[in-house]
Amino acid sequence: LSLPVLTRVEAVLTSVFGILTDVEAVLTSVFLILSDFFRIILASVRRRATFLAVLRYNLLKIMRKLSISRSFAAVFVIAAFVLPSAALAQDAKTAEINAAIRKEGMENSRIMNTLHYLSDVYGPRLTGSPNHVNAARWAAREMMSWGMENAMTEPWEFGHPGWVNERSVGLIQKPVQDTLTFEVLAWTPSTKGVIVSEPVHLVIPQFPAPSNPQIMQNPTQEELTAYLDTMKTAVTGKIVLVGKPIVVPVNITPGPKRIPDETIKCRMDPTKTPADCPGGAGFGGGPGGLGPQVPPRSNALSGQAIAAQITAFLIENGAALRVNDAGREHGQIRAFNNNTFDVTKAPPTVILRNEDFGRIARLLEKKTPVRLEFDIRNRIEPSGVTSYNTVGEIVGTDKKDEVIMLGGHLDSWHAATGATDNAIGCAVMMEAARILKAIGVKPRRTIRVALWSGEEQGLLGSQAYVKRHFGTAENPTANYSKFGGYFNIDSGTGRARGMS
Repeated sequence: LSLPVLTRVEAVLTSVFGILTDVEAVLTSVFLILSDFFRIILASVRRRATFLAVLRYNLLKIMRKLSISRSFAAVFVIAAFVLPSAALAQDAKTAEINAAIRKEGMENSRIMNTLHYLSDVYGPRLTGSPNHVNAARWAAREMMSWGMENAMTEPWEFGHPGWVNERSVGLIQKPVQDTLTFEVLAWTPSTKGVIVSEPVHLVIPQFPAPSNPQIMQNPTQEELTAYLDTMKTAVTGKIVLVGKPIVVPVNITPGPKRIPDETIKCRMDPTKTPADCPGGAGFGGGPGGLGPQVPPRSNALSGQAIAAQITAFLIENGAALRVNDAGREHGQIRAFNNNTFDVTKAPPTVILRNEDFGRIARLLEKKTPVRLEFDIRNRIEPSGVTSYNTVGEIVGTDKKDEVIMLGGHLDSWHAATGATDNAIGCAVMMEAARILKAIGVKPRRTIRVALWSGEEQGLLGSQAYVKRHFGTAENPTANYSKFGGYFNIDSGTGRARGMS
């Protein structure tokens, strides 16, 4: 081998070690707060030292085979031994940085302050809403105050107007007076002022499967149309409960709140399939499978087709309000959105907690007079057609055009303050970058924090960002080859126990 070739080999190896060092630094900053990942990083350092020892051994073998001159071989042997020495020095520097990271994170943490602003001050951050925009702008200002550069909100086209619920009140007036617990479905219209009516219960007919009468099957189009024709005048101007109350069974032996470690390890193993892991295909370690199966009923409608026809029926016949059963235990409510994002294509709609829905349905079944009152005030936000991702950077040094990214989604649903999903992920990633900036490290590559919007509607914000900045493998931008990786947190509370 010629000297220029060997020199290039040495340069490539040096570059590889530099990349390993930068990746290690990013991993350290991101997962410092979580002790399991700290041990992983230390283990990676030990593996690198092993790699260097193997490299030195192989260099000696190659030189012997090629009969390189003794003096030239000496240069390589010295270089091979210098590399581990440099690695040991680097390990000492890494340990010093790790100690500084831990000290800054433990003594000067800003995580709870960040969570306070994102969740308490700005609260629900539905994509397209002023709450989300204000939270995004605050996050950019906060990162800038930490000394980060290029902190900004970056627009992308959501394509739908924003939506805000400004008031929601629901009461039972008769047979007793009581307050109802519910959430409003996003991108649905307001009621026409305060509405008071006797509720109507709309229950779509189902039919027992011939092979298993315990299993009920959907109606055909003719059967559905016949039933809806009998209900046209009944729903006009009325509050309409849709569907049977969902029976939520008592859970005497609830599953673990967290997927067991052995299940996570199995799922992260590329040689395993879900069936190989504890719990099989079931989520959270529960049993898999779809339950008893029966032949499909001839010409039966799908659930999706029935739902679309019910929505159209209620609009066409002037229902004052649609009420859905939340169907969850302990008063839990999950409220998402009208999937058309068009308020003219849905009636005013609320998701009522299972206990209240079942109570009203039982009163109606027993022919007990019931009167309900609702006042729902929603507002469309035209500016919401443009949404925003939030970014901030620690600009690198000699390789600043190369980028390592970390982040999470800032948008949330409107029924809560979005602390677990996913202000916590945003706060952790912002804090990782803040710590690095605070202790004064100078990464070679640029570290970029990104807080996405539109995630809950289908990863829309991050997809728009990738399309704009990186393109695709088939149609890359100039920055495509400069992208070094992205670390995301959207796993809620507790330790981060894996990544892929």
